[in-house]
Amino acid sequence: MTSGVGPRGGSPAHRFYSVVVFVVLASLDNVAIGLVPPLYGPISESFEVPVSALGLVTALTFLVSAVASVAWAYVGDRTDRKPLLVAGTLLWAAGTAGSALAGGAVGGLATGYAGFVVAQIVAAIGLGAVGSVGFSVVTDLISPRRRGLVMSFWGLSQGIGTLTGTLVAGLLGSVDWRRPFLVLTVVGLAATAAYLFTYDIRRGASQPELAGVLSAGGDYDYRIGRADLPKIVGRRSNVWLILQGLTAQAAFGSLVWLPVLFQQRALDQGYSTPTAIVVGSVFATLFQLGGVFSIVGGLVGDALQRRTPRGRAVVASVGILAAVPFYVALFFVPMRIDVPDGAGGGAVTAAVLRSVVSEPTVGLSFLTAVLALALTSANSPNWFALIADVNPPEHRGTVYSLGNLVNGVGRAAGNGLVGVVFGVLRGAFPPPLNYAVGLAAFQLFFVPTGIMYWLASRTAPRDIVAVHDLLTARAAGAGPDRTDRSAEGTSGR
Repeated sequence: MTSGVGPRGGSPAHRFYSVVVFVVLASLDNVAIGLVPPLYGPISESFEVPVSALGLVTALTFLVSAVASVAWAYVGDRTDRKPLLVAGTLLWAAGTAGSALAGGAVGGLATGYAGFVVAQIVAAIGLGAVGSVGFSVVTDLISPRRRGLVMSFWGLSQGIGTLTGTLVAGLLGSVDWRRPFLVLTVVGLAATAAYLFTYDIRRGASQPELAGVLSAGGDYDYRIGRADLPKIVGRRSNVWLILQGLTAQAAFGSLVWLPVLFQQRALDQGYSTPTAIVVGSVFATLFQLGGVFSIVGGLVGDALQRRTPRGRAVVASVGILAAVPFYVALFFVPMRIDVPDGAGGGAVTAAVLRSVVSEPTVGLSFLTAVLALALTSANSPNWFALIADVNPPEHRGTVYSLGNLVNGVGRAAGNGLVGVVFGVLRGAFPPPLNYAVGLAAFQLFFVPTGIMYWLASRTAPRDIVAVHDLLTARAAGAGPDRTDRSAEGTSGR
């Protein structure tokens, strides 16, 4: 620890503004992620490629974003994080604009499918910064007692962003698929400008062990180094928290096809393609509203964590495992769709909303979806909070990004392979049944996820104590010389 010139801190209004901007940024990057899947049909027709080719693009962007986040996070754990977040946001905004231009929004820049792929990769690289570096910053705003609750808002903002992307794609892109990409580009640039005025959050500011030193004007100047990486992986809780994403995201990745399932149901009932696109997007958005219960999952995790250091991991484990039968039921509950074919997006959306209370099959599907999403939503805030609990401040962005890398591999596999599975199943099950069978099979990946959270609940207590002891020693000046600080890590034994 080193001394500064005096206490530093933003006003409550400035800090609140900063939190709001971070939440909005986290939401917007997920809007970008959610734009493409609902528009697979019209984009594939525009480029004259099969829908499966776009599924592979989405899978590739998940993977690229995850790989890029590791580099962004490692640099962020060593340097000033604010410029990195600005650069990352500008990159994904440029990639989003390029996606529309590749589609011919500006004739001279129309480059077809290859240009679209390149633009999506550029956007994915930028998205890697917003998630990983942003996570590191946000954990420095949250005390350990409230991490589950506050991280539920962080995670919820991302979920809302994905849903918004799905909805915006359906409503703005039903006639011209390029339009939502251009609108999001403008919003992203505005958010970047807003971020320039945020409070510069100090590393380690949320840790009670460091409160005395930081309030006196000292700095927490420990930074990650290459020698820390084996120690991070050697911390047993990190192993389970990182690996669970491989199977969890295989299941979650398959769910980006949910709008397609509902589109196919609408087409099967005789609706036109433009109407089916709106129906699929609205139903998929509506049925994922159970994600708002992540706030409850965060609160329950906080409450149980105060009783036992196993609390957060146990809540995530039970929620994930209990959700599986509800997901499987959701895909097979029959739905009678009653909307005005050929009407505008607003009229179709209103008809879908009315059907939740007027059509029993839709109401039953909605209830099933809410229960499934409510249970799995316990995963997100408790995963975020656990990473902060079992790692010192200078490791958190990197650990998050390693988890995000594994998440990206799992999500890419789920998103890419499920498209192939749909095609294979088509021979035995005509649409939309092939989509229902394929999606149901992929939800079984949640079972090993729940088991790994349970294993994390057994190792987390000693890792939390190790971090507490390390930060207490550093605050007391008992740590190594500054020249060795970049190589220091906590023991997971």
